[in-house]
Amino acid sequence: MKRWWPYPLLTAALVAMWLLLTESVALGSILMGGILATVALWGFAALDPPGGRLKRPRAAVALAALVMADVARSNLAVAKIILNPRKTERVSGFLRIPLDMRAPYGLATLACIITGTPGTIWVEYNSANNTILLHILDLVDEKTWIDTIKGRYEKRLMEIFE
Repeated sequence: MKRWWPYPLLTAALVAMWLLLTESVALGSILMGGILATVALWGFAALDPPGGRLKRPRAAVALAALVMADVARSNLAVAKIILNPRKTERVSGFLRIPLDMRAPYGLATLACIITGTPGTIWVEYNSANNTILLHILDLVDEKTWIDTIKGRYEKRLMEIFE
């Protein structure tokens, strides 16, 4: 049974999402949703994802709230920069930040947080020296950015994933 449906709950969730998106519970929609979900999850199972659990779910919820607040704040800051083009003291640039974290899911989550926050983009990860390269729209103070990434995000992600 595991060979045909490696993730039965996820299969059911994908079928339910398909039915919601198609706005139909006709037999054809159910069959098509089931086929698509099964094939998609066969592909996912072929990737052989490692099992894992969150070590501190409360920390994950707190981090999610923090990220949502930071994204909202960053949206306002980027809007001010775009809507007020006369200010020329804004300097964008690249910044390399050394990391202590090595957990792959933690790094992936950090990449999503940084890239999902307006004004910053994760450009590169160098696994040899464990550094990331970021492009920042408003690079005023490098030390502040390093402290923000390491203290605000990396520390919490290490709590969750390591």
